[in-house]
Amino acid sequence: MASPSLSPAGDGIIRGDAGREEPPSLEDLYHINVFPSELFLKFRKEVQGIRLGLNLEFYNYEGNDYEAKMVLKPLGPDRRWKFIYEPIRGDLRVLSKKIPITRYLNLQVGVGHNYHLNAIGWKWKLSTSLGGDGVSQIRNKTSIGLFPGFDLRIGWKAEYILPEINGSVGAGEPIFNMSYGRLHASIDKVEAILTHES
Repeated sequence: MASPSLSPAGDGIIRGDAGREEPPSLEDLYHINVFPSELFLKFRKEVQGIRLGLNLEFYNYEGNDYEAKMVLKPLGPDRRWKFIYEPIRGDLRVLSKKIPITRYLNLQVGVGHNYHLNAIGWKWKLSTSLGGDGVSQIRNKTSIGLFPGFDLRIGWKAEYILPEINGSVGAGEPIFNMSYGRLHASIDKVEAILTHES
């Protein structure tokens, strides 16, 4: 007797050898990863309306990859730019703030110079907090102020397929069919932010 398998449609329904549907176990329906894939340490100094930051970024634990960045940007809600220097990559960039195009879509543009390649170029990026196929992914950041001058920012994402109930009559398909949906959630990034205000 063949063992049950996840249906090819990926609908979260487990089908047995006779085609009958069996409800999946909870392990098949959700997966939550609480070990972050990126860890950032950020040191900030605020002086006369300007924030100077040093970011130490650690990611890809298998390869022990890391990056250092120096960030300079004005404070206040009307800030329009930020300056980034990455000494390891040799990148020097000026980026605009995220410009809202629609309620969920932002555009960011920038110009930069790479010392290693001796090249000047510009970049643009469209970003959103929603994504995936059929709006099946949510990305967000949650900030926690532990005490004055020290904050934790946690970047997380959730990929999901919503449960669905359907059926048919006279079409050679079941009268009642249910897909249990699926959820995969993970913590992608943890940022420890130390801020010194003059």
